[in-house]
Amino acid sequence: MSRIARLSDVLINKIAAGEVVERPASVVKELVENSIDAGSSTIRVELEGGGVDRIIVSDDGHGMGRVDAVACLERHATSKLRELDDLFHIDSMGFRGEAIPAIASVSRFTLHTAATDSEVGTRVSVEGGGPPEVEDAPPRTGTVISVEDLFFNVPARRKFLRRGDTELKHAEEAVVRLALAYPEVGFFASHEGGTLFSSAACPDDPRERIAAALGSTAHPHLFPVEERRLGVAVTGYAASPEFTFNNARGLYTFVNRRYIRDRGLIGTIQRAYQDFLAAGRQPVVVLHIDVDPRAVDVNVHPQKQEVRFADARGVQEAVTAALSRMLRAAPWLGSGVEGATPQAGQPMDAAHYAHAVERFLTRAQEAAWGAPLPTAMDAPGPGVPGMAPPMGQGARPGALPFAAALGQAPAFGQAQPQLNEAPPPGYFGALRPLGMLGGRFHVCEGPGGTLVVMDPHAALERARLTGYLRALESSKTPPAPTLFGTTLELPVAAAKSLVEGREALARLGFDVEPFGGTTVALKTVPPGLEGADARALLEALARALPPKGAQLDAVTLAEAMRVMACHAARQAGAVPLTDAQFRALLGELDRADFHPTCSHGTVVVLEMPLLELERRAR
Repeated sequence: MSRIARLSDVLINKIAAGEVVERPASVVKELVENSIDAGSSTIRVELEGGGVDRIIVSDDGHGMGRVDAVACLERHATSKLRELDDLFHIDSMGFRGEAIPAIASVSRFTLHTAATDSEVGTRVSVEGGGPPEVEDAPPRTGTVISVEDLFFNVPARRKFLRRGDTELKHAEEAVVRLALAYPEVGFFASHEGGTLFSSAACPDDPRERIAAALGSTAHPHLFPVEERRLGVAVTGYAASPEFTFNNARGLYTFVNRRYIRDRGLIGTIQRAYQDFLAAGRQPVVVLHIDVDPRAVDVNVHPQKQEVRFADARGVQEAVTAALSRMLRAAPWLGSGVEGATPQAGQPMDAAHYAHAVERFLTRAQEAAWGAPLPTAMDAPGPGVPGMAPPMGQGARPGALPFAAALGQAPAFGQAQPQLNEAPPPGYFGALRPLGMLGGRFHVCEGPGGTLVVMDPHAALERARLTGYLRALESSKTPPAPTLFGTTLELPVAAAKSLVEGREALARLGFDVEPFGGTTVALKTVPPGLEGADARALLEALARALPPKGAQLDAVTLAEAMRVMACHAARQAGAVPLTDAQFRALLGELDRADFHPTCSHGTVVVLEMPLLELERRAR
């Protein structure tokens, strides 16, 4: 009996899945790449359970007929290659014909597609690499692929997956990389109904896509880079040295529109910036490198994230030239500034950068509001350069504060309303706590090397208000109360208002009963108000309750909830927050709703670029 036997197709597919399908992010990447190759203009990714429970990718591409829909489940069946020579000038995202059968072999897989103008669509279902079940389906534009219970039949692989939130981050990053490579395609990703990434097609301004990926505050700091040499074209956008990260998450390199992670290229970018950045900071760069397909081998890594250049040195030299030209020209300084642009090859010092920041902010204000605002240089004392709302979000009509119109230095909540009215996603979570100032304010380091000072009371108040609002809106029943138990003698007007407003108080989570005369019994309070000053709280609520008979909703109860949030914040902030509590609060702020007004609305009382601090110290 022979000891060597040919492996079954099912086992071969599972082995291939081990190389191609490492985690849910791998599935997202492969399916979205197929959608791109299908000529889609909009791609949607829906995830559940971090992508382990379900991944749905739908597109509006050209779709497939029944024969192709079945054939795509066979190993090495592809529309991208025909002859050996095709392997040496690949211009599509996928080409091996391994992804679909590999994914179908380790999941419950469903494909719904239809050829253009077809009257009948096709649905193909495969469970764990078994035989496909083919049936008629309603015709549709494009293709929808559902992948459920990833690795359900390979428990040894499934147990090596990370926590759901970790897998979700990898899946989201897979979408971001492809979205940056194809700004002309709309990308929308969600997880269990919540938006992860949303960006309509923006072929005319790829900076909009970069801002969607890295935060809206990146947009005004991005400048085009370009270098064209024989056989190599380098294009893209690089951020000024004033906008940086503390890690390399802002570095994206693409070769012929395929995301790659090449150590040589990353090192080249970092060296180009080394004279312009402070220690520990990393640049933000999105580069597209286009070369002749014959001059690069993309078939050297199972997930196609590594390539081999025929002339690696020439590519690196082109990247260096493109970045160096932008950095030495210092376009963020603007034109017409005497002495603003340093000599070619000379790094700019902190004074140049501070001047650059100041001039840019002034230009941004003029563009957004039609008139310049006072900057830190114009302010009579310590201040912050006024900043227009990030490009891509738009400035609201009438946003120019009266203080600025009168020539006065605007308060921070006026000069930078986007941080106290609509902070960029993830802003607070990106802060690095440094300590307390006078036992009153929290001092943090912000993205790009900024000094951020926060009012902990306003921050706690914002977080508590969001919690009370969501509890009110999520259910008709009040939030779970906390046993309290006290009696209080109050002024006549306050006692009368509380007794008449017992229905509104119950809606908010309070149990208040008359206890004879002007005395009331407070039996329960909403979470967070257990240790609050009961007398001050009830007297403030008495003034804030809606009139008797009013409809009890978030609008009529808004003032009462503001009172609750203020007193809950006062109680929570009675002692300084620990590092863990403050970090948890930052996470709450990233999830908070900043649209309703608070009694104390200015969470961030100061944000100043490091370079502005350096300029003041000179």
